[in-house]
Amino acid sequence: MMLNLLLRDGNWNRFLLLNLLITITLISSPLTAQTPAATGSLAGTVTSPSGAVLAGANVTVTGQTGKAITATTDSQGAYTVGNLAPGTYNIRAEASGFKPSQLTVDVKADNTANGTIKMSGEVQLNTQQPTVQGELTLSQIENLPLNGRNSLSLGQFEPGVQTQDGQDFDPTKAGYQSISFGSRFGRTARIAVDGADMSDETVGTTTTSIPTSAIQEFHVSQSTLDVSTPLTSSGSVNITTKSGTDSLHGEAFGAFRDSSFSSELPAAPGFKTPFQRSDYGGAVGGAIIKDKAFFFADGERTLQHTQVPVVVSAPFSQYSGTFSDPFHVENLLGRLDYHFTQGARAFYRFSYFKNSLDATSGLGYSVYDNVNITRNHVVGVDFDKWNLTNSIRFSFLKFENQMADAITGNSALPFNDFHAEIAMGATGLVAGPNFLAPQGTPQRNLEVTYDGSRMWRNHAVRFGGSYNYIVGGGFASFYKNGPQITSQVSQREITGASSGPFPGGSSNPFNYPADSAVLANGLGFSTTKSALGFPAGELGPDNRILLYVGDTWKVRQNWALTFGLGYYRDTGRTDSQYAAIPQLNSLIAGLGDRVAQPNTNFAPQFGFAWDTGGSGSCRSSGMPRTRPTN
Repeated sequence: MMLNLLLRDGNWNRFLLLNLLITITLISSPLTAQTPAATGSLAGTVTSPSGAVLAGANVTVTGQTGKAITATTDSQGAYTVGNLAPGTYNIRAEASGFKPSQLTVDVKADNTANGTIKMSGEVQLNTQQPTVQGELTLSQIENLPLNGRNSLSLGQFEPGVQTQDGQDFDPTKAGYQSISFGSRFGRTARIAVDGADMSDETVGTTTTSIPTSAIQEFHVSQSTLDVSTPLTSSGSVNITTKSGTDSLHGEAFGAFRDSSFSSELPAAPGFKTPFQRSDYGGAVGGAIIKDKAFFFADGERTLQHTQVPVVVSAPFSQYSGTFSDPFHVENLLGRLDYHFTQGARAFYRFSYFKNSLDATSGLGYSVYDNVNITRNHVVGVDFDKWNLTNSIRFSFLKFENQMADAITGNSALPFNDFHAEIAMGATGLVAGPNFLAPQGTPQRNLEVTYDGSRMWRNHAVRFGGSYNYIVGGGFASFYKNGPQITSQVSQREITGASSGPFPGGSSNPFNYPADSAVLANGLGFSTTKSALGFPAGELGPDNRILLYVGDTWKVRQNWALTFGLGYYRDTGRTDSQYAAIPQLNSLIAGLGDRVAQPNTNFAPQFGFAWDTGGSGSCRSSGMPRTRPTN
C-alpha cells in the first residue's frame, strides 16, 4: 500500500529512498543475526597434577590456519580466549616446573569450549650423574597443596619418599616430621638448609623447620648420593631459602579451621573431639641498595587446640574422657644478601624455631610438655676465582629440647596429685606423672664447609670438605617424679578389689595389688662430663670431618661417568675417648677393651648415566660408596 501511494503521488525521490532502506535492511539483518553464532570461545583452568590451580601459566591457542593466540592464567588459574572461528584448536599450556601439556578441542559457533588442562609433572632427569634425586621449584612449592606448614612435608611429593611422624622414633620429637626414603626409617635422613647441617645428632631427623613461604628450592637425594653429601645411611634433604630482589614483594596468609564449622576428628562413639587450628604469617623482601643489597624476612605462627580422647574399659569406665592438647609453633627467618663486583655474592641468614606440644606417647592421661627451641646463624660466600667456582659456608646452631611433667597439679587430669604413674592392665587407664619426664637434649654445632669445582675439557671436577664441631648432652631422668606401678587387673584381682579397703570397690585402682614397680634414682645423665649448662651428660665433643674429590666425565654426548672418593672421620661418637676396663674381660673376652676410633673410613663411588635416546630418558646404574652410618 505504501508503494502504491508513493507511485500515485509521483514522489520518485521518496520511492528510491525507501527502496534503498529496504535493500540495506534485507542485506544487513541476516548478518546481524548471525554475528553471535559465527564465532565461539574457549575458557578453562590450568591445574597441577594434584588439582591445584596454577597462576601465571602461559596458554597458547593455535587454529588450523596456524595463527596463535596467547593468554596468561589469573590468580585462580583461569583463562579465556574469545572470537574464535569454529574449528579445531590446539591448546598448549606451560608453567615453571611442569612438563608442557597440550589439548585438542573443537570450538563451535555460539559455544564456549572447555579448555581445562591438567599439567603433568616434569621428570627432570639428570643425565650427567647417576644420583636418584628430585627437586621442587618455587612455582611448585607455591602451588602444590600442603596440609600444614612443616617444610619437610614437601618431600612426600617425590617418588619413593614418605613423611614420618617424629614421635615414631623418639618422644622428644613431638611436633616434628622426618623423611623416610624407600620405607627406610627416617631417623638417619641428613637435613641441610642453605648448605648448613640442621640434623639432630641425638635422636635423628631435624632440629628445626623453615617457613614454607621462605623456601626457594627443595632438593632430595636418595640413592648413589653426591660425593659431597655428609654422613647418612638413607638419604639427604637440602633446602635453599629465598633472597630479596630489586622489586619489593610481600605476602600474607591466614587460615582458620574449627570443628564447629565442619566435622570433628575421628573418635570412639560418645566422645567429643573438637578441633581448632589457625595458621598465619607473612613475608616481605626487597632491595636495600638496588642491584647490590637485598633483604628478606618471613614469619609464621601456628596455634592448634584439640581434645584427646582416652577410652577406658571396665571396671574403670568412669575415667574415660578427654584432655587438652595444645600445639604451638613460632617460625622466624631473616636474610641479607650482598652482590659484589665480578659476580661474587654473600649472605647472612638467621632463623628461630620453637614448638611446644602436650603429648603422652600413647600413655593415657600421663601427659608431658615438650618444648624445642632452635637458633641458627649462617654466613655464605660464593665467588669465581682462579678458574674455580667456590662456595663457603659458616654456621652456628644451638638447639635445646625440654620435656617436663604436665600432670602434677593439673586438676583437669585424674590422679594428678599421686606421685607415681599407674598402669592398669589392658583397660587403657594410665595416669600420673609420665615416666619419660623430665628430659633435656641440647646440641651445639660450629660448622664450616668449602665446595669447589672446575670445568676442564669434558670433565667437571669437584672437591671440598667440611668440619663440624658438635657438642651434645643432657639427661633423661626416667621415673624421677615417681615409680611406675603396674597391675594386671586379672579377673581374680577384680574379685578381690570389690571388697577392697578403699571406696568404689573394683572401680578404684587403689584396691588392686602392685604386680610390678619400676624405680630409678632420677639422675639420668649418660656421662659424667659437664657441658652446655648441665653438670653432666656431655656427648662428644664430636669432630666430624669430610674430605672429597670427584669427577663427572662426559665420555660421549649421551654417556657420563661419575667417580669420586670421600673420607670421613667422626670422633667422640663411639666412646673411643674412654679408657679400657680390663675387669670386664673376665665376663666376655674383649668386652673391657678400649673402643677403637675408626680412622680409615674411605668411601669410593662409581656410577654412570646413559641417555639411551638422547631425548631425556635415562638409564642409570651405580655402585654406591660404602658409608659409615650416623
